[in-house]
Amino acid sequence: MSDFENKNPNNVLGGHKATLHNPNVSEEAKEHSKKVLENAGEAYDESSSGKTTTDDGEKNPGNVAGGYKATLNNPNVSDEAKEHAKKKLDGLE
Repeated sequence: MSDFENKNPNNVLGGHKATLHNPNVSEEAKEHSKKVLENAGEAYDESSSGKTTTDDGEKNPGNVAGGYKATLNNPNVSDEAKEHAKKKLDGLE
């Protein structure tokens, strides 16, 4: 049975990529995921995928800005939180 049978291939590949970064997954499972990605022709750089920080440990500014923008557009967030997010976002630009 194929890993892709009756499944969205992008979701399957994403799951295998996540497996490589999960510290709770066995080395055997990681090897399987690497083989699946290689067989699918996925160029995959384990060192950079899924990073939320820069190489010097700082938060990724694009992710930070995206989080503040999401806060501004979320109807479940208080006006106080939206004002805080707006000030922080203005400081990033």
